[in-house]
Amino acid sequence: MKKENKIPKYLYWTPRVLAILMLLFMALFSLDVFDEKLGFWGTVLGLLIHNLPVIVLAIVLWASWKKREFIAAIAFIFIGLFFLSRYIMTAVTNGFEWYYLSYSLIIVAPLFVIGALFLMNWLKGRKGKKR
Repeated sequence: MKKENKIPKYLYWTPRVLAILMLLFMALFSLDVFDEKLGFWGTVLGLLIHNLPVIVLAIVLWASWKKREFIAAIAFIFIGLFFLSRYIMTAVTNGFEWYYLSYSLIIVAPLFVIGALFLMNWLKGRKGKKR
């Protein structure tokens, strides 16, 4: 196989490592459940509900780890659009606050970047197969 047909290692590993780091970062937000004093089952349910996007994206990452990068690209971009729409709806209903913009930059922008990197990885691998 020619070197130009291979996907560079950094393009292969960068979206995967960033996705894992993003999932860990998103999971940190669920730790506020422990301050609610909900009892054992209430805390378990709260953790499950808070971590649903993390669980879904972890399953998508696992399913698309090898040669199915298109699935991860669509999923990360879709989840980013979902969070962005939630921030916009909150801004419309409650009035705009400056921190809505920072939330979208902290959460949504990395999801879009990770989705774009998976898409580039998929396109590069697909272009190499056609040659």
